Amino acid sequence: MNNAIEEIEKNDIGKIEKDVFLSKYTTYRVGGLAKYIVYPKNAEKLVTLIKILKKNNVMFKILGNGSNLLFSDKQFPGILIKLNEFNDVEFIGNKVLVGAGYPIIKLSLLCAKHSLTGLEFASGIPGTVGGALFMNAGAYNSDMGYVVQNVKVLTPDLRIITLENKELDFHYRTSFFKKHPDYICLETLIRLEKGNKSAIEDLIKERRKRRVISQPLEYPSAGSVFRNPPDNYAGKLIEDLGFKGLRKGGAMVSEKHANFIVNAGGASSKDIKDLIDYVHDKVLEKYNIDLKVEQEFVNF
Repeated sequence: MNNAIEEIEKNDIGKIEKDVFLSKYTTYRVGGLAKYIVYPKNAEKLVTLIKILKKNNVMFKILGNGSNLLFSDKQFPGILIKLNEFNDVEFIGNKVLVGAGYPIIKLSLLCAKHSLTGLEFASGIPGTVGGALFMNAGAYNSDMGYVVQNVKVLTPDLRIITLENKELDFHYRTSFFKKHPDYICLETLIRLEKGNKSAIEDLIKERRKRRVISQPLEYPSAGSVFRNPPDNYAGKLIEDLGFKGLRKGGAMVSEKHANFIVNAGGASSKDIKDLIDYVHDKVLEKYNIDLKVEQEFVNF
């Protein structure tokens, strides 16, 4: 690891953070120590960084906004890469070219200012553009698959190519990237439609009010825990079991929305994972429905 860090510094890859607790970088506000987080300045530096890490056999992972991840309480055994510098935005008519590190909520609001409609669904999703592409984030019967024209990616063999929408296998809460996690999103071209600025902004405000009423935004969480099974709702299944308010340590099934597990205060990663596993197993036992977890467990 030390040899890799020396090379990273020598090649001026970008900012390096040392000894950071991942509670600072995840929306659950939990997670063990990360020895190093590296912020490459651009795609060229990212390629150099990955070459260095592979040469030195150092494990690495791309970290977006930490809004769909549960890191264990253990130290992360490698280097985390954050693409915060991949944050350029360019409007081209009714299209927007945006870097993978740009926050998707901020992009949704910016598109509204430009009178572009189609990305309103993302105005409450607390991730980066890259993270939203990875999981095909969505809400209100829409998702990234409806608006993405193409994505520029870094392949496992370190080529930069562009994949078109039809190649990206967007489906409910999944995509090509979930099945091929070695591909790294760099930027995407999003195709929207011209609309009425006031109407777009009013819709975003109205949905914000609905989220405040229906979701536990006052607690750290990672949004919906389980995908909705066909013709049913995960939250209703969990609520019907009487699990609202159920706790394990500092983790709790939200009393406002049963498909949210929240850090009610002092939760560990283990508390949260144990509660997710318990709820999953009880739903399977009661209804014979195998709920799929939306979130990714890392380093357990």
